[in-house]
Amino acid sequence: MNVYIYDKTFDGLLTAVFDAYFRKTFPDFLLSEGDALPLFYDELHTVVTDEEKAARVWRGLQKKVSASALGCLTQSWLSELPNIGMLIFRYIRKAIDAPRSIETNFGDPDVLQLAQIWKKVDGERVHLMQFVRFQKAADGTFFAAFEPQYNALPLTIQHFKDRFADQKWIVYDMKRRYGFYYDLQEVTTISFDDDSKAAHLITGMLDESLMDENEKIFQKLWKTYFKAICIKERMNPRKHKKDMPVRYWKYLTEKQGNEK
Repeated sequence: MNVYIYDKTFDGLLTAVFDAYFRKTFPDFLLSEGDALPLFYDELHTVVTDEEKAARVWRGLQKKVSASALGCLTQSWLSELPNIGMLIFRYIRKAIDAPRSIETNFGDPDVLQLAQIWKKVDGERVHLMQFVRFQKAADGTFFAAFEPQYNALPLTIQHFKDRFADQKWIVYDMKRRYGFYYDLQEVTTISFDDDSKAAHLITGMLDESLMDENEKIFQKLWKTYFKAICIKERMNPRKHKKDMPVRYWKYLTEKQGNEK
């Protein structure tokens, strides 16, 4: 039984693939530093992430599968599921060794599982774009918070940049404590201090002292509109929760307490 230790990055995973072919020994477990090791194992190899090795593996994959399949790999990686590294490793190995593309071979459990994970992450990407609720700060910056199940926020940035190109904005993942800031020119990754006591970094909602002077008015108008279009006789809570997952409600303007 072979164990590989890597740094839990995508480049680290690709480097592990390179090392496996170079060493001609393939891992049964992919672990990160500090993870509990199996009780019995034959060999322990520590992978040192190397961008050039990772790039060589990626170029090799480009010759074996389509661009959409490569996108499936990177997007599935963002699921952050416990065994996603080993699953992607097996997929890459099969893709490299197979005489033809494996991407539509859904009889293979790894191919099928990866496709299912991709679908879930992509669904989260769509939800983030659907349920964004920006709040305008006093300095003109628009702030929106999320708490997605998967790390799908990076997949939405091009959409936000195109859609809100004339506005400064921050989109922030409250669960993973990082986000993106657009300054009308470029997008940069940001992260606030974990020990920050700022209310908007705890609740995801701007304090009134930080809001633009008209923000409360627009929020009230939006709540009024949301309430006005609701047809009580056609309410279907079960369908509502399916289409609009409850985990997003705490950051939706229309789901906050009614104005007095």
